[in-house]
Amino acid sequence: MTDDRLIAALDLPNAVAGLEMADRLGDSVTFYKIGLGMLTGGGLALANELKQEHGKRIFLDMKLFDIGATIEAAVRGLAGFDLDFLTVHGDPHVVRAAKEGAAGTGLKILAVTILTSLDRDDLDADLIKPGAMPDLVTERAARAFAAGADGVIASPQEAALIRALPEAAGRLIVTPGVRPAGAAPADQKRIATPAQALADGADHIVVGRPIWQAADPRAAAEAICDEIRRI
Repeated sequence: MTDDRLIAALDLPNAVAGLEMADRLGDSVTFYKIGLGMLTGGGLALANELKQEHGKRIFLDMKLFDIGATIEAAVRGLAGFDLDFLTVHGDPHVVRAAKEGAAGTGLKILAVTILTSLDRDDLDADLIKPGAMPDLVTERAARAFAAGADGVIASPQEAALIRALPEAAGRLIVTPGVRPAGAAPADQKRIATPAQALADGADHIVVGRPIWQAADPRAAAEAICDEIRRI
């Protein structure tokens, strides 16, 4: 039995591989993430096919960042694909422009706080201001909400802090960096199990490699759905 709190990340090289995986997963997954890595491999075509022909929900993970006019134009064009979620960087000017581009559609704009593959050492190398990671993520989330974001992307380790924000009422928290117990963290540095992420306030969890690299991807997805339904 499926649960649309699970978003399966199709982090595969092209649309053909993505569609083959979606076929293997069948009705065990109703919500898919398609990211930047597949953009030149037919990612938008796959998003449209899964949405229009298979009735799936689609999260387009582009993490857009540019000047306001460019963001607004890009989001307006992407909104024509009848998608569900789209990510932009959480800088307030980017969020405001994205909301303008999505106006009048059902596309929800999710603001990236700090990537789940980064830690404090990475932020230092990127010249990000001093401060503890949870504090910076929470501050960026609050600013994104104030700019109109429908939700934020953050690691599961910050989900509870963001959910406690007054500005988070009625907004979405989507957490990548989710790993079933025993799964390898790979390049993710701030992780939690599916059940823990949702218990801490996430609305949706994003899981990629533990599903599509599994010997039986459908069974892996079903096991995650079983776990989160017990919360």
